[in-house]
Amino acid sequence: MTRLHLALAAAFCFAMSPVQAAGLKFLHIPGGQDGPAIDAAMWSPCAEAPEDIQVKAFTIPAVLDCPIAGERLPLVIISHGYGGWYLGHHDTAEALADSGFLVVAINHPHANYADMSRANGLAALVGRPTDIKRTLDLMLTDFPDSAKIAPERIGFYGFSQGGYTGLVIAGANPDFNKLPPRCADPKSAGCSLADQTRPTQNSPLPQTLTHDPRIRAMVLADPLSIFFQTTESVENVTIPLQLWGSELGGASGASPKDVATLAHVLLGKPEFRVVPNAVHMSFLTMCPESRRSSEVCLDAPGFDRAAFHREFNTEVVAFFQRNLEE
Repeated sequence: MTRLHLALAAAFCFAMSPVQAAGLKFLHIPGGQDGPAIDAAMWSPCAEAPEDIQVKAFTIPAVLDCPIAGERLPLVIISHGYGGWYLGHHDTAEALADSGFLVVAINHPHANYADMSRANGLAALVGRPTDIKRTLDLMLTDFPDSAKIAPERIGFYGFSQGGYTGLVIAGANPDFNKLPPRCADPKSAGCSLADQTRPTQNSPLPQTLTHDPRIRAMVLADPLSIFFQTTESVENVTIPLQLWGSELGGASGASPKDVATLAHVLLGKPEFRVVPNAVHMSFLTMCPESRRSSEVCLDAPGFDRAAFHREFNTEVVAFFQRNLEE
């Protein structure tokens, strides 16, 4: 049996332990000088039986405000893609929580499905990693159960722009000259372009990019990679990294070619997997019946998103167990 098969078997056995329900709690990170308020959802190991909870169109198996089961727990922060939200990867969060992880997924402020008023332009990309740092600051200091978190066991999961966010957090320095044009307001008919002034020697970034060494391991799914096509841009990314790409790509600029180039230029040589017949949106959680015709819910013919996510979640859990162990 290979090391990967052993890890997957261990993850399966862990998931069959008595703690097999994900507690769910909604968090609010207050705004301040370092940024606007952030809404988040937290999943945790829970000893109670789950029930179906309705959150907008989604039915989620969980226990609201369940007491956190366990001590010295690893923590994983989740960053959504362009126009996403904190429930966009809830099945992955549940799988991690059922396996003994605390998981916090955030809504990037003014850049999520409900509020895209500041989603475009350079400032949105510069601000995203700071959102993650602020979330981690709260969880390790002001969160009532922060003593249950092992501060040396912090992981990150990011999809699409969330993958870009993770690379910056891990030490990458993006080439913003590759920034594609976008509307300042994505809902406007006239499409006035966002401020996308490129940084130069005489016009530096509006603020320093946020890197955070507290993140010790990272999973990235179809990351927005156009900014990271050279070894120099990612030479400081040294943590263990599992990289997933869709074979067919699609929306949001995460092209299969760019993701493959990223895998090649990363010095640490990540665990790289390309998912056959997957499109970009296949990494999002399964859609409720009422939304199956939505663009984010459409897969390539013959692709089984539910079956893929069962395999994907098992491998993500196994990766974090290997790399965030005591």
